Amino acid sequence: MVKNLHINYSGKTDFNKIIIHSIVSYLKNELNFCINVVTVNFISSKEITFLNIKYLNHHNSTDIITFNYSGNKSELDGEIFISMDDCRNNAVKFGVKFKEEMIRLVIHGFLHLLGYNDKNKAEKKKMFELQENLLNSCKFAL
Repeated sequence: MVKNLHINYSGKTDFNKIIIHSIVSYLKNELNFCINVVTVNFISSKEITFLNIKYLNHHNSTDIITFNYSGNKSELDGEIFISMDDCRNNAVKFGVKFKEEMIRLVIHGFLHLLGYNDKNKAEKKKMFELQENLLNSCKFAL
C-alpha cells in the first residue's frame, strides 16, 4: 500500500482500492515522486460539476479535476476528483473498458500534480503520449 494515499468513493463502485495503490506505486517508481498526502476522490458528475463551477468557473461536468496544494513536483500534496459517470461515458465513447478508462484518469491526475498541462496543443500532445505509455505499462492492473 502507498503511504499517505487516500481513496474515497461517493456512491457504489466495483473499482478496487488495491488497483489504485498498485498503479500509484508504479507511477511513483517510474516518475520519481513522493507523496506527502494525495487523496483520490471518485464522485458523480453532479458533484464534479459543483466543484467545476465553484473553483474553476466552468459550468459543466468533466471527467477529472486536480488540485495541487503544494506546487511541489517531487513531494505531492493534492487532490484528484474523478467523475465516475464521465469515466463510464468516456469508456463507451472511446470503446474501452471502464477499468482502463479509470486507470487512464488516475494517471492523468497524477501527471497534473507533477506539473503536466493540457491547456494547449503541444502540452496536450506531450501529456497524452506520456499518459498512454504509462497506461500501456499498467496493463498488469487490467
